[in-house]
Amino acid sequence: MKKEEPPTYVPPEEPIILPRAEHPISRRQIDENSLKVLYRLHRNGYKAYLVGGGVRDLLLGRQPKDFDVGTDATPGQVKKLFRNCFLVGRRFRLAHIRFAGGALVEVATFRREATPEDVPDDLASNPHYAENLFGTPRQDAFRRDFTINALFYDIADFSVIDHVGGLRDLREKRIRVIGDPLERFREDPVRMLRALEFAARLGFTLDPAAEEGIRARAALLAEASPARLREELMELFRQRVAAAVLPECERFGLLEYLIPGYRLTDGTRRLLAALDERPEEGTAVAEPQVLAALYHQRFFDSLGDGREMNLGEVIGRAGHLLRSHCQHFRIANGIRHQAAELLIGCYRLRQGVGRRGHQRFLRHPAFPQVLQFFELCCRAGLDDRELLQAWRTSTEASARTAGKRRRRPRRRPRRKPHHPAT
Repeated sequence: MKKEEPPTYVPPEEPIILPRAEHPISRRQIDENSLKVLYRLHRNGYKAYLVGGGVRDLLLGRQPKDFDVGTDATPGQVKKLFRNCFLVGRRFRLAHIRFAGGALVEVATFRREATPEDVPDDLASNPHYAENLFGTPRQDAFRRDFTINALFYDIADFSVIDHVGGLRDLREKRIRVIGDPLERFREDPVRMLRALEFAARLGFTLDPAAEEGIRARAALLAEASPARLREELMELFRQRVAAAVLPECERFGLLEYLIPGYRLTDGTRRLLAALDERPEEGTAVAEPQVLAALYHQRFFDSLGDGREMNLGEVIGRAGHLLRSHCQHFRIANGIRHQAAELLIGCYRLRQGVGRRGHQRFLRHPAFPQVLQFFELCCRAGLDDRELLQAWRTSTEASARTAGKRRRRPRRRPRRKPHHPAT
């Protein structure tokens, strides 16, 4: 039986415009500084739209992390309107408008795709010409990655504008690529990762054409820069979707290109889930913690049958295990060292309380982070909670003992003998 081809993406012929009465977005939900930028652009005769993920999140009833502005004003024209404006980016020119307290609003001019006529005679002197061809809002919408990220909110009449079918995909909880997925993933392979991330974050499903495109283009992920892939990997942990996305990467054949030579284990999946479900307080996840979570089970598997090893050998195993990952992603030695400390610390905690060097280990600067990571391992069911409690009790007892230690009295300086004047 012939396999059914995924349906071809067909955008609406005319934009769908929702008036204010037909959508839930209120100006009260929009950041005050972004509103100031939108209104000033509008009052000066320019189109001024809230664009991208901010519109998507507001329509879904979520609070956006940030608000981006799109306009037909060029970067130079934006700069003339705002004294607090700075132009950034040689490849993709943007306007950053800075406000008190470090707040920043990013303003992008609508772009369009390049045509053969746009190619400059001297291409070497302007290699990024295609990134700075200004266009209409509709042209700009079709340059974006997914339909749900190409919706606009018009400050002029408070309407929502959809050129690409994003409103329907929001209703149907679908991640759909704008255009041909094979071509769009070839242009930017990282879009495949982002498709899986958005599906996990929003609880959406991938469009069949996007799924086929990821399977066909998975190997292209190896062409993305390690620095960019490193940032995308960290973003999965910041967004608390690593436990959902990395198995999907494995299913679609992306994982071997995202982290060369890496395979997920059941224990790692459980540890990633525990990291994603970490308490809200202290939500920032550090890269050493991520590395330790990714390599925790492989580290303990490398130690063999559980026989006791000298600490020098354990330290060597941890360093060797992390080295190739850190070299590939150009991760600083300091971060690798901190990740190794977490793994080595877990090994020492497993040896139990009261061993040789126990008190010195409690005083080690990394001990609080090690104990926190060990608690994470316990939540994942990889370590013993009773052992965790024993170490906590020992830590508290050590702190009390340290508080009770009396300082030795200061020796009084010897008085110089007094010799009366003769």
